[in-house]
Amino acid sequence: MALLEVEGLVKHFVAQRSLLGRALAHVKAVDGVSFSLEAGKTLALVGESGCGKSTVSRLVLRLIEPDAGMIRFDGRNLLALDAGTLRAFRREAQIIFQDPYASLNPRMTVGQILTEPLALHDLVPPVRRAERVAELLRLVGLEPRLARRYPHEFSGGQRQRIAIARALAVEPKLIICDEPVSALDVSIRSQILNLLRELQDRLGLAYIFVSHDLAVVKHIADHVAVMNLGQIVETAEADALFAAPRHPYSRALLSAIPLPQPKAKRTTVLLEGEIPSALNPPAGCRFHTRCPFVIERCRNEAPALLADHTGHATACHRTAELPSADAILPAAGGFSPVLAKLVAAFSQKTEGSSPAGVGIQYAASATK
Repeated sequence: MALLEVEGLVKHFVAQRSLLGRALAHVKAVDGVSFSLEAGKTLALVGESGCGKSTVSRLVLRLIEPDAGMIRFDGRNLLALDAGTLRAFRREAQIIFQDPYASLNPRMTVGQILTEPLALHDLVPPVRRAERVAELLRLVGLEPRLARRYPHEFSGGQRQRIAIARALAVEPKLIICDEPVSALDVSIRSQILNLLRELQDRLGLAYIFVSHDLAVVKHIADHVAVMNLGQIVETAEADALFAAPRHPYSRALLSAIPLPQPKAKRTTVLLEGEIPSALNPPAGCRFHTRCPFVIERCRNEAPALLADHTGHATACHRTAELPSADAILPAAGGFSPVLAKLVAAFSQKTEGSSPAGVGIQYAASATK
C-alpha cells in the first residue's frame, strides 16, 4: 500500500474581489492533481516557476487547505483530521524549505532549534535532549560542538544541514524537500543531495522533491511528475522519463539541461509563443500555446492523463505520433579524452560514501 495517495487535488486562490467581497478572479494554482508515493521512495515534482508544485507540497502537509480532492497518508484521510490528530500527523511528515537563510530562527542557537521539536512532541526526556541534539548533528555531518552557535555563523550548506536535522528530529516517515538546493552554490548541491540519499537509505524515508532543475532530479528521484499550469502532464519512473520523455513540455525541460559533454549531439526543443496565465488558462490542452506539435484538437479538447502498461502516463493527444526523443539527453559520449579522464577520476573519488554523514568531513570549514 502506498504511504501517500493524492487524488483530484484542487486549490484556487482568490486574485480579485469586488467591493462587497465577492471573488471576481481566481488563480488556478492546482487543478486536479493525483499521484501516489511509496515508503522509502522519492517522487519529484518538476516544472517551471508558477506551475503549482510548491503549492501541492503545502497542500499535502495541510499548511494550506485544498478546495477539493483527497489526501490519504498511511491509510488516514488527512482532510478529516481534527487539530489534535493533525498535530500528531505533523510529526510523521516534515518539510525542508528552499532558503536556509530564512528558515532558521536567528535568535536561537542550533541546539535550541533542534530541541524545540523534541520538546513540542515530548519525544525525549529533558535530560537526554542535549545527547539527541548531538546525534542529529552527527547524522547530517556536523560536529556536536556547533550546537552552541547561531545560524548566522554558518554557511548556506551548513544551514541546510541544520534544517535537515530539524526535520529528522521527530523521526518522520515523509519529508517534503521544497527546492532544498536551489539557493546553494553548485559545489555544495551534490553534498546535500548525497546526504539526502544516504539518510533515505538508512532511515527508510519517503521524499517529495520539488524542483525546477531536472539535472538535480535525475540524481535523486525514483519517480517524476511533470507539472504545467497546475496540472500533471507526464509521470513515470525517473529512468524511463529521462530516457524517453513523451510529452512535448517534458522534452523541452530535458533539452534545457546543460551537458558536461561539449561534443555530444543532442536535439534541442525550442518553445515559442506566450506563456498562459493561471488566472485564465487556455481551453483544451494548457500547453497548446507553446507546443511545436499543436493541432486543432489540442486547442479544443483537454487531454486525459493516460498510462500505458508500464505506468508511464502522459496527457497528450499526439503521444503516439511524436518523433523519437532519444537524442534529447545523450546517454554517453561527447567528452574530450582529457575531460573523460577527469570525469572518471572525480567519479571514483566521490563514490562509495556509506551511512549518512560519512564521506563528509566533520570540520566546520569542510562543510561550507
